[in-house]
Amino acid sequence: MKTDSTEDRMVDEDTSDAGGDEIREHRTVRWRRGTSSEVEEQIAVEEPLEIRLAGRRFTLTMRTPGHDEDLAAGFLFAEGFINDASELDEIRRVRGRKGAPDPNAIDIILNVPAEGLRARLKRNFVISSSCGVCGKTSIDSILRRVAPAPDSARVEPATLLALPEKLRAGQRVFAATGGLHGAAIFTLDGTMLALREDIGRHNAVDKVIGHALTNAMVPLTHQIMMVSGRLSFEIVQKAAAAGVPILAAVSAPSSLAVELADEIGTTLVGFLRDDSFNIYSRPDRVTAS
Repeated sequence: MKTDSTEDRMVDEDTSDAGGDEIREHRTVRWRRGTSSEVEEQIAVEEPLEIRLAGRRFTLTMRTPGHDEDLAAGFLFAEGFINDASELDEIRRVRGRKGAPDPNAIDIILNVPAEGLRARLKRNFVISSSCGVCGKTSIDSILRRVAPAPDSARVEPATLLALPEKLRAGQRVFAATGGLHGAAIFTLDGTMLALREDIGRHNAVDKVIGHALTNAMVPLTHQIMMVSGRLSFEIVQKAAAAGVPILAAVSAPSSLAVELADEIGTTLVGFLRDDSFNIYSRPDRVTAS
């Protein structure tokens, strides 16, 4: 697997011009102050991605094309299907009948014995079936596979307050379309290490975790994760799987997200915008110098 140094990683965000597979032009009628005009509008692309394991269909997700390998790796890791990067043997594009790569299908070869693979498939089916039905059952299943967040991480309030603008500045496709979520990893002093965008909040988180996993950055025990939108149970558990001690968002958390953060010791920061924020769990990590 690729193992870039910290110096080489900063800052890992797509700096090319907005466009390509992530954006499409669409003729649109725009109304402004009682008048209309036709314009070419840029809209975010949403397409299915089929993830296969050794040629067999595993799951299907709707996503924005781009960084599909990160998405697949991050999804498997954050959901507890693989334990670390060493269990990823190869991530490759599925080829169609004429030999051309399928832009919406990806195949993953794992370094996992067949019997262990079957056990994980069964376990993940049970966990997925229980999630949302019983919050305590879901939390208990995560506690069994996620290590508690470390206590040594600390961040200053001023550093947190600067993160939303840094996240927004790095979201090139959002700037063009207004239609994508973002997830980014920062150092404790606010330096951005990686940023990913997707039409799905969970996918953006999977993408940035997948990047961290395949670049020897996991566990993210001394980093901050910042996401756009709200904090759901699933986003808290994905961040926890990657070892993130401080998770922040521009919007609100759900009740189950707060409950999970309390159980696993994650500092959960919500409504981080303008000059204020709320801390819902482990406030001791946010300290003024």
